[in-house]
Amino acid sequence: MTGLVLKLGPLERVLINGAVIENGEKRSRLAIVTPNANILRLRDAIHPEQVNTPVRRVCYIAQLVLTGDADPAEARPQLLRGIEQLSQVLTDHDSRTQLTAASRAVLDEQHYQVLKALRSLLPREERLFAAGRA
Repeated sequence: MTGLVLKLGPLERVLINGAVIENGEKRSRLAIVTPNANILRLRDAIHPEQVNTPVRRVCYIAQLVLTGDADPAEARPQLLRGIEQLSQVLTDHDSRTQLTAASRAVLDEQHYQVLKALRSLLPREERLFAAGRA
Protein backbone atom coordinates (compact mmCIF):
# COMPACT_ATOMS: atom_id res chain seq x y z
CA MET A 1 0.00 0.00 0.00
CA THR A 2 2.86 2.34 -0.59
CA GLY A 3 1.64 5.87 -1.13
CA LEU A 4 -1.90 5.44 0.21
CA VAL A 5 -3.39 8.77 1.27
CA LEU A 6 -6.25 8.71 3.77
CA LYS A 7 -8.50 11.74 3.92
CA LEU A 8 -10.19 11.78 7.30
CA GLY A 9 -13.17 13.81 8.39
CA PRO A 10 -13.46 15.31 11.86
CA LEU A 11 -13.37 12.64 14.58
CA GLU A 12 -13.27 9.86 11.96
CA ARG A 13 -11.65 6.63 13.11
CA VAL A 14 -9.39 4.31 11.19
CA LEU A 15 -7.74 1.03 12.13
CA ILE A 16 -4.09 0.82 11.11
CA ASN A 17 -2.21 -2.39 11.89
CA GLY A 18 -4.52 -3.12 14.80
CA ALA A 19 -4.44 0.36 16.34
CA VAL A 20 -7.57 2.54 16.30
CA ILE A 21 -6.65 6.11 15.39
CA GLU A 22 -9.12 8.95 15.77
CA ASN A 23 -8.78 12.16 13.81
CA GLY A 24 -9.04 15.51 15.57
CA GLU A 25 -11.65 18.22 15.13
CA LYS A 26 -10.52 19.19 11.60
CA ARG A 27 -10.25 17.33 8.33
CA SER A 28 -6.82 15.87 7.71
CA ARG A 29 -4.77 13.75 5.37
CA LEU A 30 -2.48 10.92 6.35
CA ALA A 31 0.08 9.44 3.99
CA ILE A 32 0.67 5.76 4.69
CA VAL A 33 4.13 4.89 3.42
CA THR A 34 4.58 1.48 5.03
CA PRO A 35 3.97 -1.20 2.41
CA ASN A 36 1.34 -3.82 3.24
CA ALA A 37 -0.09 -1.89 6.18
CA ASN A 38 -3.49 -3.22 7.25
CA ILE A 39 -5.95 -0.34 7.08
CA LEU A 40 -9.70 -0.22 7.63
CA ARG A 41 -11.90 2.84 7.90
CA LEU A 42 -14.21 2.07 10.79
CA ARG A 43 -17.12 3.73 9.01
CA ASP A 44 -16.68 1.09 6.27
CA ALA A 45 -16.44 -1.83 8.69
CA ILE A 46 -19.00 -4.60 8.46
CA HIS A 47 -20.32 -5.46 11.90
CA PRO A 48 -21.07 -9.10 12.79
CA GLU A 49 -24.84 -8.57 12.78
CA GLN A 50 -24.56 -7.23 9.20
CA VAL A 51 -22.99 -10.45 7.87
CA ASN A 52 -26.23 -11.68 6.34
CA THR A 53 -25.49 -12.15 2.63
CA PRO A 54 -22.95 -14.18 0.64
CA VAL A 55 -20.85 -11.18 -0.45
CA ARG A 56 -20.87 -9.72 3.07
CA ARG A 57 -19.67 -13.06 4.48
CA VAL A 58 -16.63 -13.11 2.23
CA CYS A 59 -15.97 -9.40 2.85
CA TYR A 60 -16.10 -10.06 6.58
CA ILE A 61 -13.42 -12.75 6.35
CA ALA A 62 -11.12 -10.30 4.54
CA GLN A 63 -11.95 -7.66 7.13
CA LEU A 64 -11.01 -10.03 9.97
CA VAL A 65 -7.59 -10.49 8.39
CA LEU A 66 -7.16 -6.70 8.13
CA THR A 67 -8.09 -6.21 11.77
CA GLY A 68 -5.73 -8.96 12.90
CA ASP A 69 -8.59 -11.15 14.15
CA ALA A 70 -7.96 -13.92 11.61
CA ASP A 71 -4.76 -15.57 10.48
CA PRO A 72 -4.12 -14.86 6.77
CA ALA A 73 -3.03 -18.45 6.09
CA GLU A 74 -6.22 -19.83 7.64
CA ALA A 75 -8.43 -17.27 5.91
CA ARG A 76 -6.93 -17.86 2.46
CA PRO A 77 -8.83 -21.07 1.60
CA GLN A 78 -12.06 -19.62 3.02
CA LEU A 79 -11.67 -16.49 0.90
CA LEU A 80 -10.87 -18.43 -2.27
CA ARG A 81 -13.77 -20.83 -1.68
CA GLY A 82 -16.15 -17.92 -1.02
CA ILE A 83 -15.00 -16.08 -4.15
CA GLU A 84 -15.46 -19.25 -6.19
CA GLN A 85 -19.00 -19.67 -4.85
CA LEU A 86 -19.80 -16.05 -5.68
CA SER A 87 -18.47 -16.51 -9.22
CA GLN A 88 -21.04 -19.26 -9.78
CA VAL A 89 -23.84 -16.76 -9.15
CA LEU A 90 -22.42 -13.40 -10.23
CA THR A 91 -21.67 -14.22 -13.85
CA ASP A 92 -21.79 -10.79 -15.52
CA HIS A 93 -18.58 -9.30 -16.88
CA ASP A 94 -18.18 -6.57 -14.23
CA SER A 95 -18.68 -9.00 -11.35
CA ARG A 96 -16.23 -11.47 -12.89
CA THR A 97 -13.65 -8.70 -13.20
CA GLN A 98 -13.99 -7.82 -9.51
CA LEU A 99 -13.95 -11.47 -8.42
CA THR A 100 -10.80 -12.10 -10.47
CA ALA A 101 -9.19 -9.05 -8.86
CA ALA A 102 -10.21 -10.33 -5.42
CA SER A 103 -8.76 -13.78 -6.14
CA ARG A 104 -5.46 -12.30 -7.29
CA ALA A 105 -5.34 -10.09 -4.22
CA VAL A 106 -5.89 -13.12 -1.94
CA LEU A 107 -3.02 -14.93 -3.63
CA ASP A 108 -0.84 -11.81 -3.30
CA GLU A 109 -1.87 -11.40 0.36
CA GLN A 110 -3.27 -7.92 -0.34
CA HIS A 111 -6.32 -8.15 1.91
CA TYR A 112 -7.27 -4.48 1.61
CA GLN A 113 -7.53 -4.99 -2.16
CA VAL A 114 -9.61 -8.15 -1.57
CA LEU A 115 -12.04 -6.18 0.55
CA LYS A 116 -12.12 -3.29 -1.92
CA ALA A 117 -12.93 -5.57 -4.87
CA LEU A 118 -15.59 -7.49 -2.96
CA ARG A 119 -17.24 -4.38 -1.51
CA SER A 120 -17.83 -3.16 -5.06
CA LEU A 121 -20.19 -6.15 -5.48
CA LEU A 122 -22.43 -5.18 -2.56
CA PRO A 123 -24.76 -2.87 -4.56
CA ARG A 124 -25.16 -5.55 -7.25
CA GLU A 125 -25.96 -8.18 -4.64
CA GLU A 126 -28.49 -5.85 -3.03
CA ARG A 127 -30.21 -5.30 -6.39
CA LEU A 128 -30.36 -9.06 -7.00
CA PHE A 129 -31.95 -9.68 -3.62
CA ALA A 130 -34.42 -6.82 -4.18
CA ALA A 131 -35.39 -8.22 -7.59
CA GLY A 132 -35.89 -11.66 -6.04
CA ARG A 133 -38.34 -10.25 -3.50
CA ALA A 134 -40.39 -8.40 -6.11
